[in-house]
Amino acid sequence: MLKGAVSLVTGGASGLGKATVEHLVKQGSKVVICDLPSSKGSELSKTLGEDKSTFVPVNVTSEQDVQQALEVTKAKYGKLNNIVNCAGIGVAYKTYNFNKNRAHSLEDFAKVITVNTIGTFNVIRLGVGLIGQNEADKDGQRGVVVNTASVAAYDGQMGQVAYAASKGGIVGMTLPLARDLASQGIRVVTIAPGLFRTPLLISLPEKVIAFLEKSVPFPSRLGDPKEYAQLVESVIGNPMLNGETIRLDGALRMQP
Repeated sequence: MLKGAVSLVTGGASGLGKATVEHLVKQGSKVVICDLPSSKGSELSKTLGEDKSTFVPVNVTSEQDVQQALEVTKAKYGKLNNIVNCAGIGVAYKTYNFNKNRAHSLEDFAKVITVNTIGTFNVIRLGVGLIGQNEADKDGQRGVVVNTASVAAYDGQMGQVAYAASKGGIVGMTLPLARDLASQGIRVVTIAPGLFRTPLLISLPEKVIAFLEKSVPFPSRLGDPKEYAQLVESVIGNPMLNGETIRLDGALRMQP
């Protein structure tokens, strides 16, 4: 399913996105790496081989940026088979800080929703137009969309109201997206990772990381981004996976 395929990965220059890009290339897929201009996407593409990957600076909330990435994809590779949405941001603020008599910034809340939820939908709504041009396989499939939510969509912690809401939005639109696109043979699946060894988490103090690892039933450690990438491959390869959100969390259920 991946050999000879063309995949577009947002947030592809770091964390889960980078691991996915590397894995897809290793499996024989051509990959369009989409990330902010300030990212290391260009360096990653050069490392992987510019015949196997292409970096396009993209802000996922921009229609113009996403359209440009799709134009580059079609011009260089002639098609698009898979979209993997990994781009996302987060903030940590309580709804109201009673010590400082200050409410959660509406601007910060809106920014997280805009990047995580609206940005994901923006890439999908535009990208499936190109996927839909593919010739269908024997099952009638033309391509796959994989989104990234979070266990915070279900077990959001204090200070995660904006992040949890944004990821809950991604979970909520998974089934209707799959239903919308079923007639064109495009599947939509969401992955909800738990605690993974991403740049954000590994920047925490070692004591905090050790505490977080103990909270995961099994295996009691942070997830490896490569394990996320492995699930992306499985989703793409299994034609019956559709309209579902899969938790990838070592049985973690975050407690208040």
